[in-house]
Order: sequence, then C-alpha cells, then structure tokens
Amino acid sequence: MSFPPPAFSDIAKASNDLITRDFYHAAAANLEVKSKAPNGVNFNVKGKSSHEGSTTGSIEGKYVNAPAGFSATQAWTTANVLNTKLEFDNQIANGLKAEVAADFIPSSKNIGAKINLTFKQPNFHGRAFVDLMKGPTANLDAVLGREGFLVGAEAGYDIEKAAITRYAAAVGYSVPQYSAAITASNNLSVFCAAYYHKVNSEVEAGAKATWDSKGSSNVGLEVAGKWRLDPTSFAKAKVNDRGIASLAYNVLLRSGITVGAGISLDTQKLNESAHKVGTHFEFSG
Repeated sequence: MSFPPPAFSDIAKASNDLITRDFYHAAAANLEVKSKAPNGVNFNVKGKSSHEGSTTGSIEGKYVNAPAGFSATQAWTTANVLNTKLEFDNQIANGLKAEVAADFIPSSKNIGAKINLTFKQPNFHGRAFVDLMKGPTANLDAVLGREGFLVGAEAGYDIEKAAITRYAAAVGYSVPQYSAAITASNNLSVFCAAYYHKVNSEVEAGAKATWDSKGSSNVGLEVAGKWRLDPTSFAKAKVNDRGIASLAYNVLLRSGITVGAGISLDTQKLNESAHKVGTHFEFSG
C-alpha cells in the first residue's frame, strides 16, 4: 500500500530533528504544562525565559472532534496576541485538510487572516498557505514520492503583483533505517545536504552540510548523535564547524513529568563567558 510522502519542509525531517530538537541551551528555562479537561478540551501552557532575561509564554486550548474531522484552537500569548485556528479534515474532499487561522492584537487592532490547505494522496503531498492580509501572498509546495524516493518544490507567489517571490527544490530518499536529502532554497542559492542513520534501537546519528553560493565560500557542517540510555532517558550531542559543542540529557522522572538539561560550549573560547546552559520541564496529565 502506498502512503503519502512527507511535506516539503519535512523531506529532511529526521536529520533536522536530530540536530535541532531536545537541545535545551537556547533558552535559560522552558516550562510546558499539558492537561486534558473531562469534556475533551486540551490545554497547553508554555513559558520561556531567555538568556537575555526576557520571559515569554502562551496559554492554548484545543477542542477536537475526531469523528467529525473538526478541531478548534484558541491561544493567547504574553505579547497580547490572540490566535484562533479552525481545522476541517476530510470534510471538503478525501485527503484534504483545510485550516482557517486568524490573529488579533487588541492593543493595535491589527488583524491577520490565513487559509491553509493540505492535500494528501498516495505518492503525493501538496500544501498551500494563503495570507489574505499581506499581499495577499501564497506559499505553495508539493512532494512526489515512490519507493522511498522523494522530489519536491516550493514557491512563493504575490497574488496582487502576479509574481513569483521565491522558490526552492529538494530531492531525497527515506526509509525507516536511514534517509538522505539535498535541498536548494533561497531561489536555489543555499544548498543543504542532510543524512540520518538509525544505527540500532539505541543509537542514532546524523549530519548536515550547508553552503551559501552567494555568501561565504566555506561550508557549514553539523554532526549529531543520540543515545537511548534506558527506556526513560536519552542523551544527545552535536558539534559544528565553528567549534560549538552541545550536550543534552532528557529523562522521564515519572508518568507525566519530563526534565531536560542542556549546555552549549564554545570550544574555541573556553575561558570566556560564551557558554549557555538551559533547562526544560514538562508536565502532562
């Protein structure tokens, strides 16, 4: 049986997740609290404290009616932005998901409105994101897949000017044990090659190389690994070509309580205060 391929932005998802996710040094502290009300409404409260001292957060409620293919999400951020999203899955056509999203800033009365469409079929995954208030503009992407091979393209379009504003392309190969992808973004000027390998049930490895043809002649390189220490914990490490090394540890203390800690070290400036430490706390129930 054929399955839909990943979205264009997820062609290199396995390697990108390994290199970017669960490294907690980017913020001094992160807190996330998830809960579910008896009526099925999911609540999610997030808070983040940056290394510069600023604090941001949001509270979100989401109602899901899976049999009807409908969900509604309402969020309020500390920047005083109200975000509303309505999702309709398989209601208009089989394989089509439609989203209507709006944001409102009470202090300035600014309003934003977007319509997002996702269409999935065997061997095809297409998306359209239309910003009704800016332009309007549209971002379109599509991916074709067959037997693990992937090819995709993305384009930005200004509807008012009837002009293409940006474009990108990607090819890849993905199976459960490993994946590889090459992407060309920024109007085919920034090239990225990514690789992911699930060595076994306990070890994962990946790397990503990036070259900006309009910028530096140097190639940026990141290498990362993940080790499953036991069923409730794992450790991650990565290093890049600039000598920045990052370490992270995540553990499930008990059901519903997860703690993470991370550190980033500038190995070329070990005697300077260029290092970062962060923590992450997640509670769910």
